[in-house]
Amino acid sequence: MDTPEERIALFMDFENLAIGAREDLKGAKFDMKPVSDALAERGRVVVRRAYADWNLFEDSRRMLAEHHVEMIEIPQRMGASRKNAADIKMAVDAIELSFERDYITTYVIATGDSDFTPLVHKLRELNRRVVGIGLRASTSALLPPACDEFLFYDSLEGVDIPQRTRRRRGETTSAKTPAAVAETPEEPVDLDQLVTQTLSGLQRSGDTVVLASGLKRALLRKDPTFSEADHGFRTFGELLRNLAGKGLIETGDSGSRGDPEVTFKATGGKDEHAFDLLRKVIAKGKGPVPLSGVKDKIRKMEPSFSEKAYGYGSFLQFSRAAAARGVMTMDWSEEIDDYLLALPG
Repeated sequence: MDTPEERIALFMDFENLAIGAREDLKGAKFDMKPVSDALAERGRVVVRRAYADWNLFEDSRRMLAEHHVEMIEIPQRMGASRKNAADIKMAVDAIELSFERDYITTYVIATGDSDFTPLVHKLRELNRRVVGIGLRASTSALLPPACDEFLFYDSLEGVDIPQRTRRRRGETTSAKTPAAVAETPEEPVDLDQLVTQTLSGLQRSGDTVVLASGLKRALLRKDPTFSEADHGFRTFGELLRNLAGKGLIETGDSGSRGDPEVTFKATGGKDEHAFDLLRKVIAKGKGPVPLSGVKDKIRKMEPSFSEKAYGYGSFLQFSRAAAARGVMTMDWSEEIDDYLLALPG
């Protein structure tokens, strides 16, 4: 049986997007097509609305009309804040639509402005899925974690980004983004560790099989900005095949076409390599070895070692798995207040 099609309502804070594209993408104009294509992959878009003072964006009217976007006029008034007027109108319309059209399952809030965070919370409270879209450099750090999924416009397929030096989030922001955004250094994500740790958590939390679709949803719950494309993979299935090739996981037929079961390898693979490092550390000791300090000794042999890369939440959990597989024995010592590890026999 086919999965019910998502019905999507798109609400765009157009001034934020247009100014963000101009300032963050070296003068580039905001293009609706990459957004339309990304949403088409997620469901059927039944509402498309953009909010702005269109006298300021005359050159964008035709482009939006070609993509069937309804342009909501927010004229500049004497003594009034156009920004606040647009924000309030867009938020009121989104909430109103959620009560009038209960068949709409997903709301896309296209902005980088943290002022829309309460709207996101309210829509999710009303049991609607919320996807955010914004410019990477000018999106408030508060907004992506509030969403079910967040797409950075500059990472969408079809967006032509001029060569430039990207600003870190929180340095110089667009006129619509709050200036006081905490700087968050963008450190590289250990993809293997993220996937295996999430898979391990899903297996611990229930007795049902883990499907690829469920794993992807869990990854997005952890990090709404997660995208396999950012790591060089065209599809999530391709990412899983890569991890399976490394020996980290296994995939198998679940009976659901295109949605395989995902598990850890029962034996061998990278787990066996890690257990072999553990054996070598224990073998170097004169008798049983205290658990504390073993991880540091393994890292002296292999500096990149991390139990989390194998799906274990802690080194203690990794050690218990090794003991359960007969790699070593593990006994509690009251005398030293620690576990003692020894090779079997």
